[in-house]
Amino acid sequence: MILGMSVPTFTVVHTVISLIGIFAGLIVLYGMFSSKRLEAWTAVFLFTTVLTSVTGFLFPVDKILPSHIFGVMSLLVLAVTLAALYVYRLAGKWRWLYVASAVFALYLNVFVGVVQSFDKVAFLNALAPTQKDLPFLIAQALVLLLFIYFGIKAVRSFHPAAPTLGTGEMTAA
Repeated sequence: MILGMSVPTFTVVHTVISLIGIFAGLIVLYGMFSSKRLEAWTAVFLFTTVLTSVTGFLFPVDKILPSHIFGVMSLLVLAVTLAALYVYRLAGKWRWLYVASAVFALYLNVFVGVVQSFDKVAFLNALAPTQKDLPFLIAQALVLLLFIYFGIKAVRSFHPAAPTLGTGEMTAA
């Protein structure tokens, strides 16, 4: 039992959270290409991506697995993302640090998604049962190359306007 759920039920919840994070992250990435902040989607992406990493540590295991290393990496990258966005408000270098870390966090989720797909989806598993086979390596190389391209494009494209002042706020004359 994990958080009152059976391991299979918890696995489904963890997977759904991960998929929501990937979906929201892709929308946020698309928004970056046109300098749109998409604040609600960004909040969903960041929350579910943090939650994905945290819930990954709750599975019962007796040793440290590669998934734990990815979880730690993801949480460290997300700490930069969150600080850049919510503490430093994308000022100066924090804009590109936000973009790069958000894209990298999304890449880590997609990377794990590809790993899980080759492990759990029968026809993919048949192509690469050891995950050292050429189809798996090609899939991961393509994902990496796509995210490098998307990351560069997003850093170059994402220049959002400063947030507007709400009603009742005063500006200096």
